[in-house]
Amino acid sequence: MKTTRRSAALGGVSLLAAAAMSRSALAQGSFLGIEEGLEEFWLATDAYIYGYPLVTMEMTRRVLTNVAAPAGTKAPMGQIIKMRHYPDASFRDVTAPNADTLYTTSFFEVDKEPWVLSIPEMKDRYFLMPMLDGWTNVFQVPGTRTTGTGAQTYAITGPNWKGTLPAGVKQYKSPTNIVWLLGRIYCDGTPADYAAVHKLQDEFKLMPLSAYGKPYTPPPGKVDPSVDIRTPVREQVNRMDAVAYFTLLCELMKANPPSEADAPQLAKFARIGIVPGQSFDASKLKADFKKRVPDVGYDRIMLQFKINKEIKKENGWAYTTKTGIYGTDYLMRGLVTAIGLGANRPQDALYPVSKTDTDGRKYSGANKYVMRFPKGHLPPVEAFWSVTMYDPAMFFVSNPLNRYSISPRQNLKSNPDGSTDLYIQHESPGKDKESNWLPAPSGDFVLMLRMYWPNETDPSILNGSWTIPAARKMS
Repeated sequence: MKTTRRSAALGGVSLLAAAAMSRSALAQGSFLGIEEGLEEFWLATDAYIYGYPLVTMEMTRRVLTNVAAPAGTKAPMGQIIKMRHYPDASFRDVTAPNADTLYTTSFFEVDKEPWVLSIPEMKDRYFLMPMLDGWTNVFQVPGTRTTGTGAQTYAITGPNWKGTLPAGVKQYKSPTNIVWLLGRIYCDGTPADYAAVHKLQDEFKLMPLSAYGKPYTPPPGKVDPSVDIRTPVREQVNRMDAVAYFTLLCELMKANPPSEADAPQLAKFARIGIVPGQSFDASKLKADFKKRVPDVGYDRIMLQFKINKEIKKENGWAYTTKTGIYGTDYLMRGLVTAIGLGANRPQDALYPVSKTDTDGRKYSGANKYVMRFPKGHLPPVEAFWSVTMYDPAMFFVSNPLNRYSISPRQNLKSNPDGSTDLYIQHESPGKDKESNWLPAPSGDFVLMLRMYWPNETDPSILNGSWTIPAARKMS
């Protein structure tokens, strides 16, 4: 039987049933035609899951920095990408993009020297500048919630850097040499507000420490024609066989050391040729694992959406408060990488996702749905909330309004009783209701509720006492 990462079953055994079987039981029989070496097979899938964030981060970096000068969604290493407008339905660089904030981002490496980030006075503008290490952990997050809106300057240093910083420059130590600054600045999408945010974006500065305080012009980027800039990153990663995947993982770990907490897991991986600081020894991996390990590893990641106890489920929605900092929860880290690369810490944002209605049926544009917020029950947040429409691959959906999310900035109309209805359907619900309409495709779709900066005086979102309304199918 040919296995694929899109299959719902493997070898005639459902993923859920396969996951429920103990590895010791499987080791006594066969799985996917593998008669010998099942323990090594499962160990290899563990290694695949462990490395998924670092490999995905590297492939994302390659795609987003493979240009000579900043343009649109891309910029060379060490230069700031300034998204001037919200992404549209053609955007494929990152899964689960948002249409609430303008990304202000950059990839840079701190192996040779620190990099200095200068943030301008933001006044009353909500923003956050999370910094992710190579393993997708948010190691620092300056912004409105944490450091305020005044002008501020930071030096991001490598894991082994020692030195003295200029006065007024605060040190942020990165655990890895690769850093992804994944900044977000709120914008209501109007021409006037776009212009205001553009002005702020242009005042952000990023430069190596050796250039700080001096006139600095970043060098042009180097374009590598071998880099695939068209295929979505997740698809590129999923296409890799086990040898290519582990070879890249081992090379990346040389510059991006694993956490000390990972040592017990990494000690096991030596059995299949994966040792931090060393190149991959492919001779220790069975040849018939080459295709099967990535298939099963990825399916194990995606299965977490259904079975992980840290995924809370209510009214057809599923979410976790375990984002941004993962510790040794490698499955959760892999899942967030796959469906929402670059997720924030829960204190900054939560991302409930809904793939089915309350009856467990996939959402379809052939039906009409209503999401009703009772009076006084809109999400209790300090910053903003929105509901975003995605296709099953977690990309925006083309629609006549070019509306990819719905939020209070659409001037939502309330019902006479004070409740608020969101109309989620393919066709317009009527001109009088279009302010509350989230356009859906004709086929299957996925919803994501974004809640930025959960209310600190009303922690009901974080503790689970606030309930997300269902998107109910209309009869």
